[in-house]
Amino acid sequence: MQKVWKKRGAVLINWLLKGTIAALLLFTIYEQAFGEEGGLGAARRAVEALPGMENWPWLAVAFLLLPVNWSLETQKWRYLLFPFYRLSFGRAFSGIMAGVSLSLFTPNRVGEYGGRLLAVPSRYNGHAVVSALVGNLAQLLVLIGAGLVGALYVGGLYFREMRLLFDSFWWLAMALLILIYLLFFNIRWLGAAAGALPLPRKALRLVLMLNRYRPRRLGVALGLAAMRYGVYCFQYFCLLSFFGVEAPAGAALAGIATIFLIQASIPLPPALGLLARGEAALLALGPHGGQEVAILAATFALFIINLCLPALVGMAAIFKINVLKSLGYEIEVAQDERDRHYVDAPYGVHRPGKD
Repeated sequence: MQKVWKKRGAVLINWLLKGTIAALLLFTIYEQAFGEEGGLGAARRAVEALPGMENWPWLAVAFLLLPVNWSLETQKWRYLLFPFYRLSFGRAFSGIMAGVSLSLFTPNRVGEYGGRLLAVPSRYNGHAVVSALVGNLAQLLVLIGAGLVGALYVGGLYFREMRLLFDSFWWLAMALLILIYLLFFNIRWLGAAAGALPLPRKALRLVLMLNRYRPRRLGVALGLAAMRYGVYCFQYFCLLSFFGVEAPAGAALAGIATIFLIQASIPLPPALGLLARGEAALLALGPHGGQEVAILAATFALFIINLCLPALVGMAAIFKINVLKSLGYEIEVAQDERDRHYVDAPYGVHRPGKD
């Protein structure tokens, strides 16, 4: 009888967690769309100002690039997870979407890691987090590199009185960026350095996982990150074009790179940081003359397309997942058939027969 009640309690907690996540997600989306600072009004006014139907193909392209964007992120994470665990694309994609749902209301998109934990058996949670961290680092390196170039271009173009400062900053920024890239391609140095530190065994084991990453694998991950960056920059450009923002392509792309660089420095959930990103967009793109409503509308539309829609898909994925089992807390749950494969020491390399 006690086992039955424990199992029922686990089921209840599981559904309470799912319901809480769904409520927070729907509330966040509603506030951003219809709240006082919601972007739906700006988007409606911008659409009403459009001259006709000639701009609508730009919106269609932005929507069509949505699955490309998140498929590249899925493949990047899978590729970095491969040395430890072979995960199918479909299951990895579900985990990515679940992470988007959780990230909308967590600082610095920490929820992304929680979503990926749900996609792997609990004993591979550490591997999932490490591979996600390395993938996010690759994405950040691409964002910083392109963002610095864009910011220097925008600064030199619109703030000529500070041109000397920008020229001096260019060399310092490039030197630091080269150093960071060097450290990234030698990320195993962290594992070697950690061995000399008095770290707890579990923390040390996580850091030592970095020893499995060779420069070739890191280079492929960086390439996937660059492709994804190019996709969502072009999505933003399409939305600016759809809402009628008139700017030279070079200046617009430099402004977009600057916006994403500023966005990366905002330690807020994506939803709460939407207003700040709108202000950053006006700073980087505002010099193009009285198009504030269109710029804000494009920023909000990108948020809806790239985050809110995937978050709704992720919410559906979360409802299909046993959350407690994925986190390793459920009591007396039968082992999943996918886990019945041998494990290679010392890092738990999973090799399924088919994937």
